[in-house]
Amino acid sequence: MNEHPVERFQCAPGMRLQAHERVSDIHFDNLAKRLDRIEEMMERLERRLWLTVYGVAAVIIAQAVQGFLVVAP
Repeated sequence: MNEHPVERFQCAPGMRLQAHERVSDIHFDNLAKRLDRIEEMMERLERRLWLTVYGVAAVIIAQAVQGFLVVAP
């Protein structure tokens, strides 16, 4: 019937929409990477905080034990 192949053409609004979608995907990917980095930093900060809390508790307990050892001969 039709011997000429039909070629699809890109119209300007369609190309603009595709470009916008690509840019949006890039933005969302970058945002996800940043959020992952923030979560990793928060986990490290949380670990440091707990180490500090345990360290302070250990010092307080050590001072209490030292006080008992001085009082009781």
